[in-house]
This record gives sequence, C-alpha cells and structure tokens, in this order.
Amino acid sequence: MKKMGLLLAVAILTVNMAVFATGAQDAGGSGKKYRIAVVPKLTSISWFQRMEVGVKDYAKETGIDAFYTGPSEGDGALQARFIEDLISQGVDAICVVPFSTQALEPVLKKARDQGIVVISHEASGMTNIDYDIEAFDNDAYGRHFMEKLGELTGGKGDYIFEVGSLTSESHNQWVDAAKALQLKKFPGMKQYGDKIETADNLQTSYNKVKEVLTANPNLKGIQGSAMPDVAGAALAVEELGLAGKVHIVGTSLVSVSGKYIKDGTIAMASFWDPALAGKAMIQLALKVLEKEKISDGMNLNVPGYTNLSLKGKVLSGQAWIDITKSNVDDPSINF
Repeated sequence: MKKMGLLLAVAILTVNMAVFATGAQDAGGSGKKYRIAVVPKLTSISWFQRMEVGVKDYAKETGIDAFYTGPSEGDGALQARFIEDLISQGVDAICVVPFSTQALEPVLKKARDQGIVVISHEASGMTNIDYDIEAFDNDAYGRHFMEKLGELTGGKGDYIFEVGSLTSESHNQWVDAAKALQLKKFPGMKQYGDKIETADNLQTSYNKVKEVLTANPNLKGIQGSAMPDVAGAALAVEELGLAGKVHIVGTSLVSVSGKYIKDGTIAMASFWDPALAGKAMIQLALKVLEKEKISDGMNLNVPGYTNLSLKGKVLSGQAWIDITKSNVDDPSINF
C-alpha cells in the first residue's frame, strides 16, 4: 500500500495541462459544448474545497464548461434543492457526492428522465445514476483501517465507529466491512455502542467522542469516516490525556489532521485527492455524453483512475494514500 501511495503521489505531481487537454479531446470529440455541474455533499469543509480546486482546474485546462455548486451544510434535502435548480437550468450532466443517497434518488431520477447524465461518487449502491465512480474498493478501504486498529490494540478492547451520516453510503460501507473483519480476525475487540453520526463536522465529532471517552475510559480505538472525524476525535483524546492509549485511524487530510499525525495522536489517516476525484467525475460524464463505451480497464487520464474496474454501474480506481509520521510532511500530499 505504501508503494501504491508513493506512486500515486508521484503521478499527482506529473499531471499537467496536456494530459487533461488530451482527455477532453477524447471525451468531447463531437465538438459539442456541454455544461457539467459538480455538486459536493457540502462546500464548507476542506475536503470539498479541495474538490472545487480540481473542478476549476479542469475547466481552465480543458475549456469544458464545468462548475461547482452545492449547499454549505451537510443536508440531503438541501442538496436535493440544488439539484432541482440544475435540472431547471438544463445542464447536460450532474456529478454528485450524495450526503444522503435516499434523499437524492427521486431528484436524480427526475434529472435522468430529462436526459441529464448523472455521475455519482461515494455512492456505489444508487439506482438513478448512469455510473458511480469510486477512488477504490470501499470494502478493502474499511478493512484496511480495522487491520491497523487490530495491530495497534493487539486485537483487544472496545472501539467506536464514526460516520458523517447514517445514510452516507461509502462511510457505512467502510465501517461495515471493518466490523466484518473485526469479528472474523480480532474476536477480542468489540464495538462500543452504535455508529456515531457527526454530520461531517469536527466540533460534533469532538463533542460526541468526548462523551464516549468519559463514559468508557477503557476505549482503545476510534475509526473515523468523514474527513473531520479523526481531528475532532484527536482533540478530545488529547484533552482527556489519552493520547497513545486510544488509537485513532480514519479518513482525513494533512491540512486538517497533520498536527495530530505528527504528535502521534492519530496513528494513520488515509485519503484520496478530492481534486482528482472531481476531475475523474467530469471526465467520465463527458465520455457518457459522447456515448463512448464504458468498460473494464478504461483510462480517464487522471492519476488513480487509469485502470478502472467495472462492476455493474460502478467503476473503481486505485487512488488511496496513507498518511503517517513517515510521510506527513511530503509536499505532494500536503493539502
């Protein structure tokens, strides 16, 4: 995995305008002009601000009319209203990272019924989409975190799961896969309580984790899913003097969790570059609009999305990177 991460980091550095210009020519060979919207779960956190960078860069590099819009809060109904507005505008494609897949199914059906191409990300079980694109196999990603927690705890003790939303599909895939591995491989470990819902909010994570730690001082592990989860958890762990006693792993960015990784409060954070995910969504939308064949092994000319596996409507790449003390200062992943 470290080797894959290093290779991807190198690939990120080598992306340039020529690569994406070539991709745009391949996808837009008919010469038609398309308008493509990218709608994140919410716009106010670093993860999706990084995705916005990718969307803007793609538009600048290729000349494609791709733009970024969405709610500032994590709210499925609010996100659905943004999509309703895009439908009324008559965009050609909507690329979306659903906060709640349940909330979006009806409005995305409406979009597709009107001929709008729909590409989702972090939502592999959705029905009303053309395709979903994932940065990696979600089950493998979740198991990876539990393998690390099992190693750190010696396979013993209580742990908790955090998810942004109980209806956030990818988050629940990760923790469900992690739980299945724990039951099979680490029978001495036990999940404490139910999944903790954080609404992708660092302060909420901090508050809820602090409550759990106060109620259960013997807690040994925390697996976070939403980007701010592990940073909020780390703040609570440090305040209670439990750094090194409670082991933390999960998804995050260096800009948010780097200081906790450096001091060892967070043992490992993993991520995929949201900017590249944004570019991959747009590139895939263009290919669908141009009626190109979507097939196993296809190359979107985006690092981590160059040899995609296809199962049904789901395309999966090889785009995750682990952040530990050993590489937290690497400038290629520092955003």
